[in-house]
Amino acid sequence: MEGGITEMLAMSLPTIIMAIVAYYFINIHIKSLNRQNKFEILSQRKKEGLRIKLQAYERMLLFCDRVNPIKLLVRIKPIDNSTEGYLQLLLKSIEQEFEHNSVQQIYISEECWKVIITAKSAIISKLKQIASISKDAQELREKMMITYQTTAPPTDTAIIFIKSEVNKMI
Repeated sequence: MEGGITEMLAMSLPTIIMAIVAYYFINIHIKSLNRQNKFEILSQRKKEGLRIKLQAYERMLLFCDRVNPIKLLVRIKPIDNSTEGYLQLLLKSIEQEFEHNSVQQIYISEECWKVIITAKSAIISKLKQIASISKDAQELREKMMITYQTTAPPTDTAIIFIKSEVNKMI
C-alpha cells in the first residue's frame, strides 16, 4: 500500500509543480494586464481632462476678448443719449458674459481666475469713473476709446496670462 501512495505521489508531483508554476505565471500575467488597463484608463482621463481644461481657457480668453473695452463699445451702441442708461447697458453686458462663463473657474487655475476677475473689475471701475464725468453716452464712448487707445486694457493682461498658462499645459 505504501508503495502505491509513493508511486502516485511521484507521478502526481510533476503535475502539481506544473500547476503551481502555471498559476504563478497566470497570476503575474493578470496583474500585468490590470496595471496596463489602469495606465490606459488614467492616460485617457488625463487626455480628456486636458481637453476640458483647454476649452475652459478658450472660453475665458473669449470672455476677455468680448469685454475688451474697445470691442465692447463698438459692439454695444447706446440706445439713447443717457450716460447712466448706457453705463448700465455696458455693465449688464459684462455681467452676462461673466455669468455665462463663470463655471469655467472649476477648470482653470486659481491664479488665472483672479487675473480675469481683476481685469473685469478694472474695466467696470474705469467705466464707472468715466461715466461719472461724462455728459452723455457719446462722451462716455469717446473718453473710453481715447483711454484705451493710449493704454492697454486690463483684458490684454488677462489674455497674456491665459496664453502663458495654456503654453505650460501643452
